[in-house]
Amino acid sequence: MLNGDWCLIQHSTFNIPDPPPLLLFRLMNDFRGLIDLATESLGGSVLYATDDFFAEKENLLRASAPVWKEHQYTDRGKWMDGWESRRKREPGHDFAIIRLGLRGILEGVVVDTSFFRGNYPDSCSIEACSARTDADIASLLAAEWTEILPEVKLAGDGQNLFEIESSLAFTHVRFHIYPDGGVARLRLHGRVVPDWKLLGGLGSELDLAAAENGAEVLSCSDMFFGPKHNLIMPGRSLNMSGGWETKRRRGPGHDWVIVRLATEGELRRLEIDTNHFKGNYPDTASVEGCRVTDPDASPEDAEWHEVLPRTKLQAHTRHFFIDELQSRGPFTHFRLNVFPDGGVSRLRAHGIATRAGIESQVTKRINSLPDPRPELLACCGSTEWAERVASARPFESWNDLTAKADAIWRGLKPEDWLEAFRAHPRIGERKPSHGWAADEQAGATTAGEVTLSELANANREYEKRFGHIFIVCATGKSADEMLSILQSRLGNPSEAELEIAAEEQRKITHLRLRKLVTG
Repeated sequence: MLNGDWCLIQHSTFNIPDPPPLLLFRLMNDFRGLIDLATESLGGSVLYATDDFFAEKENLLRASAPVWKEHQYTDRGKWMDGWESRRKREPGHDFAIIRLGLRGILEGVVVDTSFFRGNYPDSCSIEACSARTDADIASLLAAEWTEILPEVKLAGDGQNLFEIESSLAFTHVRFHIYPDGGVARLRLHGRVVPDWKLLGGLGSELDLAAAENGAEVLSCSDMFFGPKHNLIMPGRSLNMSGGWETKRRRGPGHDWVIVRLATEGELRRLEIDTNHFKGNYPDTASVEGCRVTDPDASPEDAEWHEVLPRTKLQAHTRHFFIDELQSRGPFTHFRLNVFPDGGVSRLRAHGIATRAGIESQVTKRINSLPDPRPELLACCGSTEWAERVASARPFESWNDLTAKADAIWRGLKPEDWLEAFRAHPRIGERKPSHGWAADEQAGATTAGEVTLSELANANREYEKRFGHIFIVCATGKSADEMLSILQSRLGNPSEAELEIAAEEQRKITHLRLRKLVTG
């Protein structure tokens, strides 16, 4: 990465009208250091294009750099390594729909027009949407798209870099070119935001160092032969180019790489894979971990703890470590040290998310959903509460989210509270309609007939007295406990009981917010 460095860049790298041959830029946070969410290796795909007469739409996402073949032609014209539409002779413009390999927040795009000199588009724009990964073209064409890059001019035969200012996570993009022409490659760099419900939930063991789970390689000492993010890509590498590899070190020291884990977690087992590295694998390796709770703090300044002591490695081998682990966390970052240099195919860190890790993922999910109201309503059935919480985004942390959500809840009218109460099944119903309610009321649904009968009678008496169903945070409580609580609250004044029920709803809301990522 080029953080804070000054560097000389060919003018075609940036879209600047009539620049001098060379420009001096200071790149504080080059988004090209982030994962390309659309890369083929992550499952990215060009699903549709209005026209690809001269060059196929699939070329847009090829992992390799575009090439030029001077004398190669097809029966339709000059062979070009990219996506190229024919010359448009009627109103309109061309576009392509791309499914990202991983759902995420886009921070920058590279529109690469290499070798397109007299046939590149005049300008481009980008829209994005959130949809099912298996959505068909008809539904995508009819989807609600959000503009994330307004129409901008393009330069030919170079890399056009554009920052994206959006905090929302998307699954698809629509790439517009005006009016027609050719683009060699499209790179969509950003940060992964997993849909944890589709991945089985954060309550299970996961690879904390996997790109698909949101891990990110922040920095490394060198990546001359292999990019740093290869280390955390899915699956095993197909060849040596699929790993992280440094050049041969001729001086003192050793090479290293820092990985920000998917979320804070406790380690259970570690894997270092040197697949395909046979004459150039590291002689030894070690792993350190740290826990960074301040999002603005640098892990390089944190206190690092030894996770795996310096250990001998073998060529072309998957190394597994369990008993050798010196510390299991909790950690937010790992540093893999290789001595003195060489290549590692994959780093895997299997573990369990901590409560703090789960809560941070809830905050990220709420902040990044294009429309969080449906999920908020699943946590609390008040329409007004969901609207106000959605409008209060972004949240800095779990504590910020819950504090603001609680303040909004307490400031609502009684009728808003009653709307939320109506979203719950009665305590003791054999088949609660809400999946989460079934888990929350497990203590009641396994009770005997006598207890259930008493609960039913007490529920009827409660509703007759107060005009709403009995609300209690049932998680972890037995049927007898809930019956006792219900009976004890029957004597409360109506106004006091409404306040008590609202406080129980608040507790339930917190539990359900966590379930947005744990399942």
